[in-house]
Amino acid sequence: MNRFAYARPGTLAEAAAETGLVSEAMVALSEGAVLMAGGIDLLDLLKSELVTPSLVVSLRGVPGLDAIAQDAAGNLAIGAMATLASVAEHALVRASYPALAQALAGAASPELRNVATLGGNLLQRPHCWYFRSPAHHCLRKGGGHCFAIRGESQYHAIFDNQACAIVHPSTPATALVALGADVELHDAEGAARRLPLEDFFVRPGDDLQCENALRPREVLTAVHLPRLAEGTRMAHLRQGEKTGFDWPLADVAVVLVHDPDGTCHEASVVLGAAAPVPRRARAAEQVLKGRRIDAMVAADAARAALQGATPLSRNDYKLALFEALVRRAILAAAG
Repeated sequence: MNRFAYARPGTLAEAAAETGLVSEAMVALSEGAVLMAGGIDLLDLLKSELVTPSLVVSLRGVPGLDAIAQDAAGNLAIGAMATLASVAEHALVRASYPALAQALAGAASPELRNVATLGGNLLQRPHCWYFRSPAHHCLRKGGGHCFAIRGESQYHAIFDNQACAIVHPSTPATALVALGADVELHDAEGAARRLPLEDFFVRPGDDLQCENALRPREVLTAVHLPRLAEGTRMAHLRQGEKTGFDWPLADVAVVLVHDPDGTCHEASVVLGAAAPVPRRARAAEQVLKGRRIDAMVAADAARAALQGATPLSRNDYKLALFEALVRRAILAAAG
């Protein structure tokens, strides 16, 4: 690990002004400054020298970034520095957004959930073993090709994997995209902007070395969840190799809005650990809309969720896994 200076500013403007790059490590091999939230992923990147900053700027000294509050309209704002544990255990989250609470409760170990932050979790770099390996100069590190496409691809993408086969590492992101979350971003001059979380993540076809839409000197400050319509039900399911701390082989979030007669009016089905970004299964959503949910409809939607899949040589087992999880999550959300 290279030596670096450490700063703990007291305001967002100071933090943003300190850094040219503000995710926990947006671009590999940065020689400048990076922001630190919980620091879980950043520590791994520093030890492997995937980032070599001269300055690490902690956000822990900035007040208010860990707040969780509901506005008068019923929308919920979650500060980017709120820990995964505090969000998962919050009464408003558990009551109104149980799929998010489920996703957070299954992320990492209890020790890590008490340190890791929601913002830092969304900004993790890929956990592809080729990207993390010093011996492999892959596309995300400026190399010539993706080693996973013809290599060890057991945990890699089954969609959108033609150029780079990473999967997005954030389990909470799956639920947040399904819930229609926005992210709030601030820069050093105090200007703010909001983006749908679904649009915040960057696909390999748009940029092979960046996973999010943060600009230089910009900080992710909050995640906003909309007030949900009457009749909204939801579920999140994940499957890993272990029941304890592990990244999922597959995870699924389903949000359904039912009319008073029980017909599904709106549906959101999102697959995690399936593609480089959380993937909306729009074909599955269309199967559900306008129908009463039963076992047959759920099975039809689960098959539709896999349309367009292009599994690699060692991860085609994910097809059956996702089909089962989507079907079960739909039935769980439908009650």
